[in-house]
Amino acid sequence: MADPPVIDGRLDEAVWSEGPALMGFVQREPSEGRPVSQRTEVRVAYDAEALYVAGWMFDGNPGGVVFGQTLRDASLNDADAFVLVLDTYLDRQNGFVFGTTPAGIEFDGQVSGEGRGGGPGGGRQQQGSAGGFNLNWDGSWEVATTTDGEGWYAEMRIPFATLRYGAGGPQSWGLNFERRIRRNNEQSVWAPVPRQFDLYRVSMAGTLELDAPTRRVATVSPYVLADAFKDYTVASPEAEYGRRIGGDAKIGLSQSLTLDLTVNTDFAQAEVDDQQVNLTRFSLFFPEKRAFFLENAATFSVGAGRSAELFFSRRIGLASGREVPIQAGARLTGKMGDFQVGVLNIQTDDLRLLDETTGVHEEVAPSNNFGVVRAYREFGNRTQIGGIFVSRVNTGDTDDYNLTFGVDGRLGIGQDLTFEGWLGLTRTPEPAATDGTHTGPNDGEYGFEGSAAYVTRDWQVSAGYRQIGSQFNPEVGFLNRRAYRHLNGRILRHVRTERVPWFREFRPHLSWNQYWTLGGFSEEYVVHVDNHFQFENGAFFQLPGFNFTGEGLERPFEIREGIVIPPGTYANHDWEFRAYTNRGAPLSVSGGWSWGGFYSGTRFGPNATLAYRFQDRFTASLRLDYFDVDLAEGSFTTSVFRFNGSYAFTPRLYLQANVQYNDDTEDLGTNIRLGWLDTAGTGLFIVYNDTDHRGLFQRTGIARGPQQRQLVIKYTKLFEFTR
Repeated sequence: MADPPVIDGRLDEAVWSEGPALMGFVQREPSEGRPVSQRTEVRVAYDAEALYVAGWMFDGNPGGVVFGQTLRDASLNDADAFVLVLDTYLDRQNGFVFGTTPAGIEFDGQVSGEGRGGGPGGGRQQQGSAGGFNLNWDGSWEVATTTDGEGWYAEMRIPFATLRYGAGGPQSWGLNFERRIRRNNEQSVWAPVPRQFDLYRVSMAGTLELDAPTRRVATVSPYVLADAFKDYTVASPEAEYGRRIGGDAKIGLSQSLTLDLTVNTDFAQAEVDDQQVNLTRFSLFFPEKRAFFLENAATFSVGAGRSAELFFSRRIGLASGREVPIQAGARLTGKMGDFQVGVLNIQTDDLRLLDETTGVHEEVAPSNNFGVVRAYREFGNRTQIGGIFVSRVNTGDTDDYNLTFGVDGRLGIGQDLTFEGWLGLTRTPEPAATDGTHTGPNDGEYGFEGSAAYVTRDWQVSAGYRQIGSQFNPEVGFLNRRAYRHLNGRILRHVRTERVPWFREFRPHLSWNQYWTLGGFSEEYVVHVDNHFQFENGAFFQLPGFNFTGEGLERPFEIREGIVIPPGTYANHDWEFRAYTNRGAPLSVSGGWSWGGFYSGTRFGPNATLAYRFQDRFTASLRLDYFDVDLAEGSFTTSVFRFNGSYAFTPRLYLQANVQYNDDTEDLGTNIRLGWLDTAGTGLFIVYNDTDHRGLFQRTGIARGPQQRQLVIKYTKLFEFTR
């Protein structure tokens, strides 16, 4: 290509009139395989520097185009969209995703394991490390869009330096495109994909023949940061001012192998955690939100997401809710022959905090070295086998360490049936104390799981078994409970109503989850019977789901201060309801409740969210979660209020606010972020954090008023070097 196009979304360059048009899109939703309601054309070109993609999204009703939110990586569920996936290794399992909306946003991410059930909706990877789509990968690329009376148009430039692939030269890549028309919930694809799957089913993609250049790329992203912090909980609060420099580097050791380095790692611009109410005896899961750890996270994924993960990066750099300084780290990921490999090593400093009572700085976390080695080989049809090794070593006391060893595998049979499993062993000098015994393999330091899933157009059937030994202790992983056996099963039927234009499908289903101690005592079970109703415009409600529940206590459980539930077995039943209106509309409402028996009494838990979007610039949502618990041992109420707001001046300049109030702690938390993005997630960030206590001293023992305030200004810049 002699003259590359100018990325302005106008599609008036000669190159776009010369190449063949890719047409023939067919519906995936709502009517699989049928012709689309609106015509789509795509053209692809490339030169020695980049891949260029142009999309013509013609529309007979251009006034009905939904622009969505003008914010990088915003959800594509509530807007018209154009998305492509590139399987650059042609391994039929992994790929890069690039998408946009009529608002011209940049949406990009990484697919692994054909998405593992996720779709290009835009939710960040919230499944723990096991998620099959990672939206937190930010590539360096360009996109622009325009609209007129015939539809909307998208123009992309994706540098080869942004991608990873085999050696340069002539090669074939997997390629597919998707167009979303939000007003009628239509999703169409270029290479046909059955409706039970999505665009990330890269084994069904078409192919792109091209001549890719051979080059190695290195990028350096230094940052400078200044902050002011004031802790009002100390006797004589004074503002502390600090400054820091550091950065990340990404070095292409080969066309398919990348070394990432980080020094004085900072996460000032990371999103804050959503507060949660815990009415269980078990640990809550808070997902990773720090970009350095989320990039290529699926490479290190082994275990059951949110329940039993052999590696969970939140164990690094965080302790007791405090940030632990990360001195330096390195990560190597990519392909080595037939194997996908990942090596991670992070060194943290110790963390000491002043004890106001003693006047001495107490150690909260020692300096630790964290290491992960991961390798797996992928075969055809979703099949893979691999292993992982995870370590934590106290660098000040090498007798303090924890090791985790694991193997995992997946077997695909046809397009519908998939088996998965993993086995983990740990080694700790002094295993964490539990109520079990040191019995079973590896003196009780073991965990394993096996599962099967059968997915067709009309049916979803799954079952699994997991067992966690009494001393299983993956310290750099995540366990929400210990020493148990877990059995689960689920069956769901999709019933389409093709002849009803305003209604899409029914989803009757039945599920069963049960946990036992290793001694056979039933700790918990839930049998869930339900039916979902999905409307054509995206609205939804469920026939109030009915749950048969059971809770077993072998020892007293203090659910709230002064309210202790005695040992015993508590069988109950409850109703639950959820519904939401069309989320593509400017104003939408969602909510629901759970109501019924709970231990020795009852629980009523309503929740509601009101969301508003003004054009493509401003979005806001209000959410309330409330629980009213009435037990024989006592009663209490608790709630969490959350406000999220965002205003996008341009696709790269935005202001966001997150305000949360938890009446358990009676703390009001505020996080305000101004982001002025450059490329690949770099740019200027101004962040304000505030925690204010609103409770009474007599109840909480904390003085009413501000607790902590912080202002952070951070600037990071990407420099690229190619050879």
